[in-house]
Amino acid sequence: MRMFQQLWNDELGAVVSAELVLVLTLLVLGMIVGLTTLRDQIVQELGDVALAIAAVNQSYSVSGITGHHSSTAGSIFIDTLDDCDGDDPAGGEAGEPACIDVCQIAPVGEA
Repeated sequence: MRMFQQLWNDELGAVVSAELVLVLTLLVLGMIVGLTTLRDQIVQELGDVALAIAAVNQSYSVSGITGHHSSTAGSIFIDTLDDCDGDDPAGGEAGEPACIDVCQIAPVGEA
């Protein structure tokens, strides 16, 4: 128990407050940049997933069948383009996916 008390009271390895503040400031700034990049990439991936789901061919067709004593009418459904779909559902190699725009909003001054 005495050894722990000596280690607790030992100040030879103390970190100066200014150094600690500098290190923590650099860590916080690095985390802000990293989390912003992570947010943008997650939004980009979710947009890509949405475009991949939208590009699935949902069309179907059932032709009419006629037998000896009965028949059924045919049915068809054709998937049309959604609101933000363009000619290239993959969104292209560069840029953001359709309908997703990651932008910074300018701060408004307080009165």
